[in-house]
Amino acid sequence: MIEVRPFATLGAANYGWLDAHHHFSFAEYSDPARTSWGRLRVWNDDTIAPRSGFPTHPHRDMEIITYVRKGAITHQDSLGNHGRTEAGDVQVMSAGSGIAHSEYNLENEPTTLFQIWITPTRIGERPSWGARPFPKGDRSGRFVTLASGYEDDHEALPIRTDARVAGATIEAGQTVEYPLGKERRGYLVPATGAVEIEGQAVKARDGVAIRDVEVLRVTALEDSEVVLVDAA
Repeated sequence: MIEVRPFATLGAANYGWLDAHHHFSFAEYSDPARTSWGRLRVWNDDTIAPRSGFPTHPHRDMEIITYVRKGAITHQDSLGNHGRTEAGDVQVMSAGSGIAHSEYNLENEPTTLFQIWITPTRIGERPSWGARPFPKGDRSGRFVTLASGYEDDHEALPIRTDARVAGATIEAGQTVEYPLGKERRGYLVPATGAVEIEGQAVKARDGVAIRDVEVLRVTALEDSEVVLVDAA
C-alpha cells in the first residue's frame, strides 16, 4: 500500500515566527485518519524565522529527531547540553523520564527542518541528547541510517524504539532501494526534488505512507533528498 499525502492537505499553523505543517494530528490540528503511522507519532515540517524559536518547554518518554534542511538550530536543555545542528545534520533527544529544552534559530536566515517524534519501547530512562553530521555525499545513491534503535547500526544516533530514520540523496533518473519488509511501516518525505514510488509521483514535502511492501524502490524524477522512517 502506497498512499501519497500531498503537502497541500497537511495541517497547518502560522504564528509569524513559525510556519508549521503537520503530517499527523498535532496541537490544534486534528484528523482521526492521520493520528500516527505505527510508532511514528509526529512529523512536522517547520520553518522558523531568523532570531526566533521554541522557548524552554518539557517532554517525557518520546524520541524526538530533528532533521535540519536549511539553516541551523541551536539546542539547550536541562541536562546542560548545548549544540548547533546545521543543514543536512541530525539531532536526537530521548526525553525519557523528563527533560526541558529550547530550540532556537540564531541565524540571520530562516531555518527549515523536519521534527519527527517516535514513541519509545523503553520508558522512564535517563534523558539524553546527541547530534552528528551526515554529509550528503555519503548518502548519494543509497539510504544511510541516521538514527536507530538497533545496536547493529553503529554509525547512527541511538534512539530507544523499534525504528530507524534513514536518508538518501538521489540523482535524477536514479533508483534506490530500502528493504522495508511487509511487517513494517514506512513514511517517506522528499525534503527537496520529486520522486516516483510504484508509479505515483511524490513532490517535495509530500508525505508517503507505506506498508505491505517488502522492498521499497524510490526513483528520482529530479535531483532529490529524501527522509524515511521505518517503524513497527
